[in-house]
Parts: sequence; structure tokens; C-alpha cells
Amino acid sequence: MMRIAPKFQCLTDLKSRFSTVRYNSQLFVSRLSFYTTYDDFRGMFSPFGNIKEAKLVMDNRIGRTKGFGFVTFETEVEAQNAIKALNGKIVQGRLIFVESVTNTKADGNDAPSES
Repeated sequence: MMRIAPKFQCLTDLKSRFSTVRYNSQLFVSRLSFYTTYDDFRGMFSPFGNIKEAKLVMDNRIGRTKGFGFVTFETEVEAQNAIKALNGKIVQGRLIFVESVTNTKADGNDAPSES
């Protein structure tokens, strides 16, 4: 019986080899309650530092949140503290996830493409 070994590498191995990942002070927050208000959302993150911007994505048709949003802090340290404190916590009866937004370029170049 002949055994055939695959001749490809795991996608994550290739991705780590050819891309650069930069972390910043912007966070993505998912699985929020559909009844979360902007004040609730901003208040959830204000204990961790100065918030530059908070965006709660809304469904205009029904007038409530879509369950996710973005928060931008002044510094990356403040953002990391918020991730440590809130990621995987239950807020308003929902298990939320807080992640750093990453900028990935396949060619390793951070310059914006001219299209």
C-alpha cells in the first residue's frame, strides 16, 4: 500500500512567514447585546483610559445595535488593559469578545496601495 504525503504547508505557517501584523489601539468588540446603548458601550471602556472614538454599529432599519462595535484608545497600553479585563466576560447577559484590530499586508509593506 502506497502512502501519499501532502506537499503543502499549513496556511498559518505561510501567513506568518509572508505577512506582518501590527497591533494598534483600536479594538473590535463582538457579541454585544442588541439593546446596548452608545452610553453603555462607551461607559464599558472608559475605566481603561482615554477613548478617542467609540462606534457602535447600528441597524437603521430596526433602530438597535447589530451586536458589534469599535473602540479606539489614546494608547496601545490602554487598549491591551481593556482586552485583558473585558475579553470573555459576560456583559448584559452576553459573553463578549474584545480583540485588537490588526492591519495585515501580504507583501509586508505598510504603505497604502494606489488603486
